[in-house]
Amino acid sequence: MPTTHEESTHIPHGSPPAATLKELIDAHLHMPFALRRNPHESSAVAAVDEWLCARGLSREPEVRSMLCSTRPAELASFTSPGVDADILQIVANQIAYQFVFDDRAEQVGRRRPERLLPMLCESVAVLRDGEPPGTVLGAALADLHRQVQERCTPAQAARWAWTSSEYVHGLLYESVAQNGSFPPRTGLCTAIRSLTAGVEPFYPLYEAARREEADPAELRHPAMRRLRRLSVDAAVWTADLFSAVKEQRAGGMINLALAHQRAQGCPLPVAVTLTIGQINTAVREFEELRARVEPELSPAGLDCVEGMAGWIGGCYHWSRTVPRYADTATVSAVP
Repeated sequence: MPTTHEESTHIPHGSPPAATLKELIDAHLHMPFALRRNPHESSAVAAVDEWLCARGLSREPEVRSMLCSTRPAELASFTSPGVDADILQIVANQIAYQFVFDDRAEQVGRRRPERLLPMLCESVAVLRDGEPPGTVLGAALADLHRQVQERCTPAQAARWAWTSSEYVHGLLYESVAQNGSFPPRTGLCTAIRSLTAGVEPFYPLYEAARREEADPAELRHPAMRRLRRLSVDAAVWTADLFSAVKEQRAGGMINLALAHQRAQGCPLPVAVTLTIGQINTAVREFEELRARVEPELSPAGLDCVEGMAGWIGGCYHWSRTVPRYADTATVSAVP
């Protein structure tokens, strides 16, 4: 699996020294997207808790603790500030579901990757074939699929299901890489990371927010495909900056900063700096390409691109404040 593009990892000199990794990230990361919150955020917080409880996903204490530290409705608000309350609720429910599913897959996959297969195959059967679920997680996914089908056109719902299946497959690739004899190379890490990010399923929802359907040719255009790739990479790599300390302590492999650390044999602050340069290159390319193509896009296409930008900025603002990654503010930036 190839890397998505070649990146510059140069960071300008002359900036004041940072004391912590968080300060290092804030000082050097190019983030042109200001924090915006969805006005329906408080309603989404309450409703996603109700949905998780109704679907049986928050019964275990460790799951409830994880959800408190990740704040899924807040991430939905930050990434999707302009959508209506109905779309925001689907986004929040899906983010919460993915957090639960991802953590469960990580726990199972690190011990016995082959035991992931029933869990992942059930998800694909629900998404692809409409098969009835047999587990609590499968039932939650089926209900989420129903929500998407009720709000989206058949074509939008099909794109949602396809990209959601890619996310499921990515978790299997991650488990194999995590348990391999050799640590994954940087290019392999970024390819897997783009799948496990689980960002692309949200793009059809932004199109549906206008209750219109973008022209298929517009969605397949090379510029739109490139914007999607840049958006996913920039969003998830930014989260990797803030999660690197947590992942390093847990023995995680699929994290771009940790991949740079392994490849270069360098301290974590140096690896974080290299990752910042890679993100900055992607964000600037996104800005330039977006400015060129927006005059030619339909209203639905514009909503899609706005959603892509929302994930870049939203992941940054969420990652730097969410309790799950609080250790970034306590680790020294001095190599």
